[in-house]
Order: sequence, then structure tokens, then C-alpha cells
Amino acid sequence: MPELPEVEVVRRGLANWVAGRTVADVQVLHPRAVRRQPGGAADFAARLAGATFGTAQRRGKYLWVPLDSGFSMIGHLGMSGQLLVQDPSVPDETHLRVRLRFTDDGRELRFVDQRTFGGLAIEEAEPDDPEATPVSIAHIARDPLDPRFDDGAFITALRAKRTTVKRALLDQTLISGVGNIYADESLWRAKLHYERPTATLTRPQAAALLQHARDVMNAALAVGGTSFDSLYVNVNGESGYFSRDLDAYGREAEPCRRCGTPIRRAAWMNRSSYFCPRCQRPPKA
Repeated sequence: MPELPEVEVVRRGLANWVAGRTVADVQVLHPRAVRRQPGGAADFAARLAGATFGTAQRRGKYLWVPLDSGFSMIGHLGMSGQLLVQDPSVPDETHLRVRLRFTDDGRELRFVDQRTFGGLAIEEAEPDDPEATPVSIAHIARDPLDPRFDDGAFITALRAKRTTVKRALLDQTLISGVGNIYADESLWRAKLHYERPTATLTRPQAAALLQHARDVMNAALAVGGTSFDSLYVNVNGESGYFSRDLDAYGREAEPCRRCGTPIRRAAWMNRSSYFCPRCQRPPKA
């Protein structure tokens, strides 16, 4: 599942390639791609035709493009969704679901989704919101790379929660954009076990964890995000390379880069947690 760095890479590509362009026509090639649109494919296409795109925005893992109509086109990438900017002469991708052509006859925007878990929809924006945030994601917390993120409020809320630290990092109403990969990476850097109770964190520990989350996501952004296969790519179809720099996630049985102890993988909430049993000692019962 794409996390903050991967979605931010796509947002930057959209901001570069589609901002200020006017939609000429829309083709919906698979109904599941617009299943969140109340009026279906016809309504989706009608609301986009003639609309001019603003600059793409992001809240955590959620992506949207404001329209001059006062609505926004929201994109859910799901497990395999891709927003690609392609020359019209490029042959259609096997799993092309939606095509947007523009009045300038330049590169078109394609939504490709192999597993069809993602999708597009046109939504109303929150009233009086300068970012035109869609109503459906207005409850999502800001992310650590957002200049409006309140570090002090997050640290206080984190320590007040009665849960464990990895669960808290994945709580999108507390902090957005952090998924399984970057949670494991942040916890490894902070030397915290994923089952550490949040109430036992000191303020300096919580602040350090937050900074590690920022650092690891900025590092991932610098190399285009994390790609384990061809499903996650940027708008030009290029993969990210941060998988080469991961310290914990996906490194089961490989030596910890700090102490040499083999990294372990544990089943956790239908997922996996990767950690160093020496650097990240489990909490006492």
C-alpha cells in the first residue's frame, strides 16, 4: 500500500503535469474505478468535462486535485493504483481503468489499477477550507511533513492514548501518512519495540520518534519512495529506490545494521512487524 512518500511523489508529478489544464473528455473503462461516485461513470465524466485542474494536494496517504467548479477529484490508489501522464500515442496499459484527455491535446492522464481496489471520485470540498479538502477526508490528521503539523499536540495525544506505539503510528486520526513500512523503520531508528505502550513513552522519546518518522519519509522521498514491484510508480512510470535503504522492513534474518543481530519478523494485525530483538527489546509484561 503506498504511504506518504509514494503518494507525495505522485502529487508532485500531478502538480507539474496537470495543474491549470482543462479536461476535454473522460473515458471510464471499468465501473469499479469510479464506484465511489454516487452517480456512477456518467456522473463522474460529466462533472470533469470542461473543468480546470488546480494544484494537486495531499493529506497523509490521500490525494486530490481541486477543480475550478468548487469540487475536487479525489484519488484512492489502493494496492496497485497508478496515475500516469502519458503521450496519447502510447498504447493503452493492460489495466487502464480511466482516461482523461485535455483541451490542449497534450499528455493525457490515465488511471491504471490491476487489482481495482483504488478509484477516483468527484467530491465536495469542506466549506471555507483554503486547501479545498474533500469532505470524506477532512477528519484525517495532518502528517509529519505538513508545515501545519502540531508537534506538541501530537506528543501529548500519543502519550495519552491507551494503546501500543505501532498501533498509534498507524492511527490516521492521530498522525497520517505512516503505514506499515515507515512505522517499522521509524521504530527501528528510535530503538522502540512495536508493542511498547504509548503511556510509557517520555516526551523526549515521543519527540525523537516523531523526528525519526520525518527523517525516514524525507529520505524515501529523495529517491522516489519505496517500490517492491512494478505496481507502485510515479506519473512517468518510474519506480522508487528506497527499498535498498530499508533498515528493518523486509529484512528478516538479515543482520541489524546497528548491532548485527538478525532482524526478526512477527505476525501483527494481519501484517508483519520487522524489528531487531536486541536494539528493540519487548516491553516487560
